[in-house]
Amino acid sequence: MAAQYQFVMRSGPTVGKAYPLDAPEVTIGRDAVNTIVINDSEISRRHARMELRGAAYVIQDLGSTNGTFINGTRISGMQVLNAGDTVSFGQGIVLVYEPVADLNATVLSAKAPQPPTAAQRQTPLPSSAPRPAVTPIPAPRPPVTPPPAPRPAAVPPPVYSGQVPAGPVPMPPEPAPARKKFPVWLIIVIILLVIVCGCIGFFVVIDQLKLWCQVVPFLVPLLGGTCG
Repeated sequence: MAAQYQFVMRSGPTVGKAYPLDAPEVTIGRDAVNTIVINDSEISRRHARMELRGAAYVIQDLGSTNGTFINGTRISGMQVLNAGDTVSFGQGIVLVYEPVADLNATVLSAKAPQPPTAAQRQTPLPSSAPRPAVTPIPAPRPPVTPPPAPRPAAVPPPVYSGQVPAGPVPMPPEPAPARKKFPVWLIIVIILLVIVCGCIGFFVVIDQLKLWCQVVPFLVPLLGGTCG
């Protein structure tokens, strides 16, 4: 019978190869006795069996080692195949179940179009497409002159170290010399010297005038004398 469906390998040892399904029963496996032989370690010797029921095939796993998957789901019994389903045997063998293309439609679509007749070439076809409206180009606007930028304020020229000044430069007044302060200890020493000198002079005057008993009688016994 003519094949209405086929398997096309998307992943495996022969990518792109088509397997027409033209028998009421199809077996798939690594052994040469199978209808579809795929020589790969992922495939068991008798991996799966297909059976035509009505207008579609059903597939069944035959207890393979790596299992049979439809659209990524592992099957455990009979499963009806729909056009576009992906059938995987193990992890590395992927086949696509799709209908066989109609050869007559392919031949008709491949025919080249007939050239136009002489009457068709002479009679121009009216253009149904409306002509695009012409948009008038606006006149260019006169250029706008920007207002003049304000002049920067005059900056005095920098004074360089070697430049001669235009006039005499006033000198700053000299600071008044700081007054020196006498140290406190020197003042104390001077005061003590004045007191000592005054005492010495005082006693010298008393001794010269013999006024011990009249001025300081309490010192006479201490000096070994007497006032009579």
